Amino acid sequence: METVSSNETIKKEIFIECRPETLFSFFTDPDKLVRWMGRHVLLDPSLGGKYRIDVNGSDIAMGEYKEIIPNEKIVMTWGWERSKVVPPGSSTVEFKLTPKDNGTLLVLTHYNLPGTEVASHIQGWSHYMPRIQMVAQGQDPGIDPWSEKAMH
Repeated sequence: METVSSNETIKKEIFIECRPETLFSFFTDPDKLVRWMGRHVLLDPSLGGKYRIDVNGSDIAMGEYKEIIPNEKIVMTWGWERSKVVPPGSSTVEFKLTPKDNGTLLVLTHYNLPGTEVASHIQGWSHYMPRIQMVAQGQDPGIDPWSEKAMH
């Protein structure tokens, strides 16, 4: 009997007023990535290199770089450290950077997500895309509100 995969894809686009080279560094430089996502970031931006993005102390995204085309494209596996539904390596995120007008069109595609996880990941990327837009345009989006764990 065939199992039909119910895995889904999310696609989001955002226009950012900066050059692709500028934007690219926000995916490969941990000091820059942490300004738009997470509170502790470890990266090895090389083919097969691993990354770890600690969002709030309990939600930790992990995976590895699958493809890196400088200033054009980054493909990485994606998952959550303690998740059984989306474990590390189980889904794939692609960031494409295309020069457009006076800036860059950033296209995010997140593949192979279980159907039940689509809504939460849409919410996640809808939260983070405007943050990378602000940072790459030289503005300060401030501390990620999602990184502040309730202390009570």
